[in-house]
Amino acid sequence: MHQRWESLLFLHWKVPADQIEQSLPPGLTVDTFNGHAYLGIVPFFMLNVRPVGLPAVPWLSFFQELNVRTYAIDRDGTPGVWFYSLDCNRLAATVAARVFTGLPYFLAQMKATRGNWADYECRRSGSKETARFQYRAVGPEQESALTSLEFFLLERYYLFAYRRSSSVLFRGQVHHAPYRYRSAEVPLLSTIPAALNGFSGLSERPDHACVVDGLDVKIFAQEKV
Repeated sequence: MHQRWESLLFLHWKVPADQIEQSLPPGLTVDTFNGHAYLGIVPFFMLNVRPVGLPAVPWLSFFQELNVRTYAIDRDGTPGVWFYSLDCNRLAATVAARVFTGLPYFLAQMKATRGNWADYECRRSGSKETARFQYRAVGPEQESALTSLEFFLLERYYLFAYRRSSSVLFRGQVHHAPYRYRSAEVPLLSTIPAALNGFSGLSERPDHACVVDGLDVKIFAQEKV
């Protein structure tokens, strides 16, 4: 598939590595940076989502997404992203993603505006609480150094999905230019998405925050690990 991701807010908290380890499916091990595991909340905008060879369509190819994620390594030693949830405001995209990728997509009521600031809201279906975010990028763009925390958090080119019905772990690859991130100003944020996935008690301020303006992405078919 082809996709474009824009106005990505990356919020990360340090979480005990053993807590993450216990939450992972068979075949994955927690990945850490300087002994710390990280939990991320990432709201952003999806544009031009389409299969290869087909055009984008307004009712399916443009939507908001908010994911809760951590970082893991599979049995082959490949580092990647493990998603606890992916909230999306398009029913068709949510159903298709669950069926064809096995990723934990959830339908949500979401709305957002973008200008100097991004104002972003998400309320997962079945939840009474709305997660709200206000953010903007500040300062110059940077590429992450190989040994930096930003490289550990951002430069991930594999994602994992576990199909419980067959007890099989899958790995999918994405391809894009290296992230160019900027510092983030975030006067309003929510930890509700993390709490919905069993991670309550996060501090009011994250341990790391940054914004990526946007990039084009290619998504490749999954393979069994």
